[in-house]
Amino acid sequence: MDLTLNEHPAGPGRTVVEVSGEIDVYTAPKLREALLSLVDSGTYRLIVDMSGVEFLDSTGLGVLVGGLKRVRAHDGAIDLVVTQGRILRIFKITGLSKVFSIYDSVDEALANGGTPPAGAPESFESGADGR
Repeated sequence: MDLTLNEHPAGPGRTVVEVSGEIDVYTAPKLREALLSLVDSGTYRLIVDMSGVEFLDSTGLGVLVGGLKRVRAHDGAIDLVVTQGRILRIFKITGLSKVFSIYDSVDEALANGGTPPAGAPESFESGADGR
């Protein structure tokens, strides 16, 4: 399956990236390029809507972590919308659910304004330890 990306503004300084399909070793570069392009254009507050993602591998996780590091360098954030239980489980197993703000819908992510969930660490070192 292919990867489909759609970007649209979502209020001042925020952009939603709708992702559907599979994020794997073959399609992850497409997502990486989209995130890099947004950051290079000065967009540092992203919501990645993964509700249409059917598969996510470690390459895809790496792209998301790399994107998060880039936006955080500009005091930005990447919020994720994850509705598929199996995809959410990947974030929990890897400990990345403590690093990313994960929401049930784009509206919920917008309402929270990029505020990290309670107990979310500020750095990768304290959050991505696999617990």
